[in-house]
Amino acid sequence: MNMEDFIRQVPLTSKHCLSSPEIGFLKAMSDRKLPAGLKLYFAFHGKDAVEPTTKKTYGSIASDLAALKPIVAGIVVPKDYIWPVDKSNYLVAQPTTLVTDAHKLGLEVYASGFANDNVLVYNYSYDPMAEYLNFISNGQFSVDGLITDFPPTATDAISKTDPPVSTLSMAGQPLIITRGGAYGVYAPSTDLAYKRAVDDGADVIDCSVQMSQDGVAFCMISPDLTASTTAATIFVDRITDVKEIQEESGIFSFALSWDEIQTLQPQLSTPYEKSTGLKRNPLFRNKGKFVTLAQFLEFARSKSVTGILISLDNAPYLASKGLDLVTTVTAALTKAQYDKKSGPQVFIQSDDTSVLAKFKNFPSYKRILSIKEEISSVNKAAVEEIKKNADGVTLTRYSILPTNPQGFTTVETPIVETLHSANLTVFVSTLNNEYITLAFDYFADPTVEIATYTHTVGVDGFVTEYPKTASRYQRNPCSDINRSYIILPARPGSLLNETRAAPADPPKPALTVQDVVDSPLPEVAKPKDPPSKQKQEASTSSSSAAAGLQSTAPAVAVAVALLCFLTAGHNWGS
Repeated sequence: MNMEDFIRQVPLTSKHCLSSPEIGFLKAMSDRKLPAGLKLYFAFHGKDAVEPTTKKTYGSIASDLAALKPIVAGIVVPKDYIWPVDKSNYLVAQPTTLVTDAHKLGLEVYASGFANDNVLVYNYSYDPMAEYLNFISNGQFSVDGLITDFPPTATDAISKTDPPVSTLSMAGQPLIITRGGAYGVYAPSTDLAYKRAVDDGADVIDCSVQMSQDGVAFCMISPDLTASTTAATIFVDRITDVKEIQEESGIFSFALSWDEIQTLQPQLSTPYEKSTGLKRNPLFRNKGKFVTLAQFLEFARSKSVTGILISLDNAPYLASKGLDLVTTVTAALTKAQYDKKSGPQVFIQSDDTSVLAKFKNFPSYKRILSIKEEISSVNKAAVEEIKKNADGVTLTRYSILPTNPQGFTTVETPIVETLHSANLTVFVSTLNNEYITLAFDYFADPTVEIATYTHTVGVDGFVTEYPKTASRYQRNPCSDINRSYIILPARPGSLLNETRAAPADPPKPALTVQDVVDSPLPEVAKPKDPPSKQKQEASTSSSSAAAGLQSTAPAVAVAVALLCFLTAGHNWGS
């Protein structure tokens, strides 16, 4: 039986449609009596593939859409027919005119080839919602439909265009807190990462404070500079083991002077790059400038962000090196007048309760205890101990929603409810867009994970390296749980119950008082070679102009240069 005979036996109605990559088949079907309203669509293959009836390539057929008009109601085209991608995996500057040309002829256009777990072009920052929106809400055209392996995400994207996205977050939404600024787009803790984070709608921008050998405080996500800078290409002779900080060898900031650190370039790399090949924005891999703590504080105030999160780790070890992390940060905040009640909210975060205790005399600051270990519960005594030195807690994702070895969520732990009942704030860290970081329950869609922590769990803030994804969700009316249509959060454990996947691992240990109480901070050792304060201040002052964050004119120059670079090369639809 050939296809035509088979189709004649199918009870087609006006609700059906037929698509085919063969013009001959579509002509034969159009000559037959079909149910009123049933539509035919021509489905394109790759541009160099040959259509069997005309012996023409599909690419050449796309340049003569008028020839299809008598036969079909519309076309189905791979998405790169509409917006091509260059060899570097970036969108070309402008889309083709295929959609507008087809619409002028009265042809419908359906874009195909969408899947959340594809390696998306870098412009979308691994956010499938951004890709869908670029085809339906880009200001130039809108396709008539999306053919995807993940229809819920496409549906949610369409819902974002009607009603329009607001410029403000919905009331009561969790805080959007960055890790390294917009680390998903630029090298972490650089001027470009912070500027992008603010532009993308972050509420709270972060600075994990590191110290140079000569006492300059600056922002960097880790004291080990190996991954986030080009230190490994210049200071390979400085590789050392510091077991008090991490198991792996590294090149640490406190082993380099600030002048030496400034000879380095930032480096955008991720923990997933070596194992999966998933890169972030490689054309901008080494763009941006390092930012001192003083520059960060001035920038945050100039941008009127809701708050800043200052992370202080490794204070005891730094004290043994003659570096007083707590005093340095306290002095910088006071000098920038953050100790006043006006201005951005200051969050002081540390995994050391002795560090948090040092900030008790600053009532306007909110102190956050970072619990980096995975836990399953918090006992009452531990909660009371936390409250002595902290106003809130930052937890890992898996302490709140653990997953089994196959990647399915199991149950929601009682930790958030326990901490909330004690009037403690709860932040979750760290949310990323890469689909390999997401539990299967989220269908490779980071927006679903955000909705889950917002509505199912009810955290007070989430730490993310992709603030734009969170901001887009919060500014959409469909994030309102009281609407008739919402972006559905996941139900922890629901997929696990529908599969034959292995059960969860044994639960992680509970958090106890012994895990919370830290030893008092040691006295700061006297440096063998005390740094010159005058040299330090001169170095900081001269670097501020280069960073583009201290004075107005350099900031404008950097912004204009960045804009020119982006508009000359790429259209960032994310």
